[in-house]
Amino acid sequence: MIKFDFEKYYEGEVDKETFIAYSNSVDRARSAFLRENNSNDWYQFDQLFTETELQEIERTAEYVRQNADVFVVIGAGGSYLGAKGMIDALTPYFSKNDLEILYAGNSLSGEYLSSLIEYIQDKEVILNVISKSGNTLETRIAFQALYKSLRSRYSDEEIQRRIIITTDSENGELLEIAKRLGCKRFSFPSNVGGRFSTLTVVGLFPICVAGIDIRSVLDGASCAKENKREYYKYLAVREAMYAKGKRVEVFNVYEPKLGSFLEWVEQIFAETQGKYNKGILPVPMVNTKKLHSLGQFLQEGTPIAFETSIDIEKNSDFYIERYNHYMDTMNSIALKSVAKAHHEQKRCTGIITLDEINPYNMGYLYAFFSITSALGAYMQGNNYADQPGVNKYKEIMKQQLNI
Repeated sequence: MIKFDFEKYYEGEVDKETFIAYSNSVDRARSAFLRENNSNDWYQFDQLFTETELQEIERTAEYVRQNADVFVVIGAGGSYLGAKGMIDALTPYFSKNDLEILYAGNSLSGEYLSSLIEYIQDKEVILNVISKSGNTLETRIAFQALYKSLRSRYSDEEIQRRIIITTDSENGELLEIAKRLGCKRFSFPSNVGGRFSTLTVVGLFPICVAGIDIRSVLDGASCAKENKREYYKYLAVREAMYAKGKRVEVFNVYEPKLGSFLEWVEQIFAETQGKYNKGILPVPMVNTKKLHSLGQFLQEGTPIAFETSIDIEKNSDFYIERYNHYMDTMNSIALKSVAKAHHEQKRCTGIITLDEINPYNMGYLYAFFSITSALGAYMQGNNYADQPGVNKYKEIMKQQLNI
């Protein structure tokens, strides 16, 4: 169960008429979005998979769990970040599972890559390399190094069973490698950008490997898609804050295991809307840790921000006798106390409340923020699917590297 409150702590800042006016703008943006057919396949959460395809994802995931000590997800940006956010949120902090999930191909740290190769040297390993184009520099470097490591340990026949490639179904370097090796491959949907790929096979396969119920994830996503009322209100608030000169949205969580999820939220809004001198800067904040630093600025510093907080009603049964409270209750009280204090300083907070962290609720959140980031870009008049700034730095970097 998910509850939304985008009104209580905006009282006096966003009136009913403003909500209605911006809701009409959202409706027009949604109509324009639904007419788009070049990049929005990800939106069809309930139509992306046949039963046979879901079963194939589940069967392959079970094979990985039965045959690997370490599963390495190799990808950059949305190709791995969405899955990591979901897995971290739904996995115990100190898991005793036999399978360890690690990540590579998201940086150019030589120390990380060499340490990873050394760490997995005496372990049974399966790789899932993910790249739509097959040309992402960080991903290519990591895959080549890890592939070389596996070649030193496994036969050609065994290599075939230990590499799974997720890439474009029609062309690209990774597709050619998959054909040459004869290894398992999944198709990266052609009309889906990386940051919107979590609820496709790109993200759902690693999520399934982690033992998470992907059918429940998809059910939650489908529910979010139908619940227009809530994402209309959220978008109306964002537009109203932007019109008031607010250029920063702070996303707060009070459960640290949601930290990786916020990294994905940061990406989905920054890349989707932050272009052509427009957009709201998304800032992730894990509390109560950051309350002792950034919290002071948000309450009494330059008034440039508004906030969206995610509250969890119940996540554990840890009871503190001295204060006569469960820690989940204390966390929730901290969140609402901050929201009240900020509201008194005319700093606004919207609250999303989950009854618990589970696959259904996480699927809902991923769909909710995917949809609102895309519709918000339409409201700005931006192309939600491109990232010209990212492409520019890549061009410069390739020139410098002479590649």
